[in-house]
Amino acid sequence: MNNSSTSRLSARLLARAEEYIYIIAGYILVFTAVGLLIIAVIEMILRLMEYDYMAAMVHLLDRVLLVLMLAEIIYTIERIAHVRQLEATPFLVVGLIAAVRRILIITAESADRMDFTNPAFRGALAELGILSLMVLVLSISLLLIHKRNQADMSS
Repeated sequence: MNNSSTSRLSARLLARAEEYIYIIAGYILVFTAVGLLIIAVIEMILRLMEYDYMAAMVHLLDRVLLVLMLAEIIYTIERIAHVRQLEATPFLVVGLIAAVRRILIITAESADRMDFTNPAFRGALAELGILSLMVLVLSISLLLIHKRNQADMSS
């Protein structure tokens, strides 16, 4: 066996190993997402039985948004494995969902602490400001990528 055929064989084996790693990672994320949804529903039912409605809804919303982030990561893994090219859009979407998720959680948790003299409330406001800026930047980035893709398709 010469060097050229050994290199081709090594490249094929590495490509196959990479494909299996993506598949295994994808299935692990799918099982994790399904488990999170099941646990979130059970926890929501338990909180509702304790008449803690707000906490039940906030927790469910938090978990559903986390599952959406996992779904976007699963999509990204599938695209990488299928197209063999890394794309920025899914990562921007995950970042956007994460920022919105955090904004919603901070807002729900801070609803009862609306006092500007409270350092925790001021910290929450600062974090909300930074997260809002992050949502704006990520949204503009997604818009620019979408416009560039449309321009590339029309050319």
